Amino acid sequence: MTESMADLRRLALEIIATLVNIKRVAADHLLRRANVDEDLIRRFLTDRDPATGAKASKRVAGAMLLDELAKEGRDFAVIKRLIELAANWDAFHLAADEYVARATVQKAREVSQSVAEQEERFRVAAETRQREAAATQAQEQEAQLKQQSLLLLGQFDEATKDGDPPGRGYLLQDLLNRLFDLHQFPVSRAFQRNDGGEQIDGAFEMDGWHYLVECRWRKKAADGRDLDGLLGQVQRSGRQTMGLFLSINGWSEHVVPLLKQNCDKAVLLMDGYDLRATLTRQISLRALLQAKGRALNIDAEPFLSATRCG
Repeated sequence: MTESMADLRRLALEIIATLVNIKRVAADHLLRRANVDEDLIRRFLTDRDPATGAKASKRVAGAMLLDELAKEGRDFAVIKRLIELAANWDAFHLAADEYVARATVQKAREVSQSVAEQEERFRVAAETRQREAAATQAQEQEAQLKQQSLLLLGQFDEATKDGDPPGRGYLLQDLLNRLFDLHQFPVSRAFQRNDGGEQIDGAFEMDGWHYLVECRWRKKAADGRDLDGLLGQVQRSGRQTMGLFLSINGWSEHVVPLLKQNCDKAVLLMDGYDLRATLTRQISLRALLQAKGRALNIDAEPFLSATRCG
């Protein structure tokens, strides 16, 4: 019959209380061999009984020790080890009452077979709790991702109705930074470097690489000159750096061929449809960028549309 945790705890206290008479010897022969922390062993040796003020008995001090271990979920491992030690115990000369000690050892031998079953039960229960907690966390994250994506989508769609205001590029930078934050990318917002000689719209990290971001939201499609600045910034950065050029209204027909001719192959292209596809969650931002990276590195293709991903 499998013992309850309460039964195992009571047996562990009997082991601590009856197998060894002297506290300090009990600490050496039982507690240290059961891998109890030294700070708890010191408390076991020095704590006083709250009812009498006298030095706590082995049973009272042992209960304190198990209570402290239980707070961190470490009590079962120590209880199991104490039962294993008792089941193989033969040092009866250390006990105050040999007959009581022998009865405790006999009980430990009977129970030791069921401890493995109890341990398996605890393991399964712990794994179930972990799965449930992970599922709850995933549901909460999914709900937050959905809600925040809808808010960003509304912001993006509203901005598309406003013609071509000068401030729309700054709005795009902010929207993109918030999108990267939402998808848990490490982000650096707009900054300057090289003593103010370079203005970077933003940067993020993914899969060990750093990406510099350039944003464009103009009626006119971007051309090669618009990309020259980003290419220069990437070339002046470290070797683990690439560029992401986001142009809501796309680029001229010459841009992709020019990028293919560039030996560095260091810039990914992203357009308004790609951005909207991530906001509507047709594809995750990470999956889209990873697909674009594969297309550039394997097929030398700087632009892979979200319509071709997934």
